[in-house]
Amino acid sequence: MKALSDWFGMRRAKGFAVNESRWVVLDVEASGLDPKRAQLLAIAAIALRVDWNYKRLEIDLGDSFEVFLRQQMPSSRANIMLHGIGAQQQRDGVPAQRAMREFCAFIGNSPLLAFHSAFDRALIRRASLVELGAELPNPWIDIEQLCAVTHASSRARSLDEWMEQLAVTCAVRHQASADALAECDILQRLWGPVAAQCRNWQDVARMAASHRWIARG
Repeated sequence: MKALSDWFGMRRAKGFAVNESRWVVLDVEASGLDPKRAQLLAIAAIALRVDWNYKRLEIDLGDSFEVFLRQQMPSSRANIMLHGIGAQQQRDGVPAQRAMREFCAFIGNSPLLAFHSAFDRALIRRASLVELGAELPNPWIDIEQLCAVTHASSRARSLDEWMEQLAVTCAVRHQASADALAECDILQRLWGPVAAQCRNWQDVARMAASHRWIARG
């Protein structure tokens, strides 16, 4: 644990150099809707390859990650009905510390993106602090904010609403890997206006942050 905490500290001390050519889109499943109380059940992540010279964004399905975290007490029946991660699958999951180590190794220095990312970020942060002894330094962007900036007149808010508006399909909703892929597809739909205005990751982050000054219908 100390060695890993020291490693996080060294990353901060040297300055965190974001890998602008590899983004990671992620989605989580949890035992409830309160990020302060819910248990992290699963993480799924898919890498995107970004070529800033040619303004291309590609989904790299060969560079993906999925883990189910071991639970001492499975989540409620209603919760299981939502995401489909059964009681036995939860009991047989990967120990939480190993799962977070593997997730940390997968993301590396890549920036992280998620839809309504505050929830995912809170759960990842709590698990990282408990299991790794430090918070991940990777920057985050909320995909919904990019949706809002590029489609300012839209009334869409939820993932389902944005999927419908952008003609994105999802194999199985509320399954982390399928939702993450749908979020990658949304980013590809947004890429034209994003690439037209942005030259690097920092520009994309500023673009997402600008959503709070845009009046939405």
